[in-house]
Amino acid sequence: MPTFKKIATILNPPAPHMVGDGFRVHNFFPSGYKIKMDPFYLLDYNAKIEFSPTNKLRGVGVHPHRGFETVTIAYQGAVAHHDSAGNSGVIYSGDVQWMTAASGILHKEYHEEEYSKKGGPFQMVQLWVNLPAKDKMTTPKYQALANKDIAKFNLPEGNGVIEVIAGEYNGVRGSASTFTPIEMYNLRLNTGAKIIISSPAHYNTALIVVEGSIKVNGTAQATTNQLVHFEHEGLEIKIEAEKNSIVLFLSGEPINEPIAQYGPFLMNKPEELQQAIEDYNTGKFGYLEE
Repeated sequence: MPTFKKIATILNPPAPHMVGDGFRVHNFFPSGYKIKMDPFYLLDYNAKIEFSPTNKLRGVGVHPHRGFETVTIAYQGAVAHHDSAGNSGVIYSGDVQWMTAASGILHKEYHEEEYSKKGGPFQMVQLWVNLPAKDKMTTPKYQALANKDIAKFNLPEGNGVIEVIAGEYNGVRGSASTFTPIEMYNLRLNTGAKIIISSPAHYNTALIVVEGSIKVNGTAQATTNQLVHFEHEGLEIKIEAEKNSIVLFLSGEPINEPIAQYGPFLMNKPEELQQAIEDYNTGKFGYLEE
């Protein structure tokens, strides 16, 4: 008999706020709810909204990061990225952008130009993934994962597909490289699909219902925009799609190191934050045109 992971809580999205003028997000953690999700430090959930057509590029201007990774998952809409390491690209529906800020980088992100002109639905998730102390000052890097290149596991009998962004599902290795063990999947489930996901007991685990409605562990229902947070007890999670659903599954081994955070910097000690501010102010993060 499987030992299901006990559900700790099912959370509704907190009140939204704007990040720049292009991202209307619900911060599930750390501000919205005090749940333990190490190595995931932040989850900004951009629930589906409609943007009107405009010739103005909405988004967030040049800003720094150090000590962690940003992961942006696009469900609808399109976002253009530029950074001071010379990386640039656009993520469209189904794509993932995995940016390792590490020792320090400047970047900016805006709605892609053609999407802005047409307007339409916009739906994204952005995560901050912490880096262990030994890796916080490594060289920045950028992983652009187009949907066609993301590893996939096709469920039997046409029940849907599991996009393995990171980690491994049923022998399929994820497309992203990570510094610590992380399982990150998009579950695209058709009505009636039933799957079981295994995850080590000590991992911090949650899922978000991006679209649709699911039954978890045979009893609990979670619907669009809700987050299900699990306790450490148990190894498996049973998910049944009550209608066509998209679910983002997150599970990771905790780093268990002290955190010092200030604005866009995520370090271990207060003095490291002071150093980050000084390095930014003296131009050591490079240059990026507004």
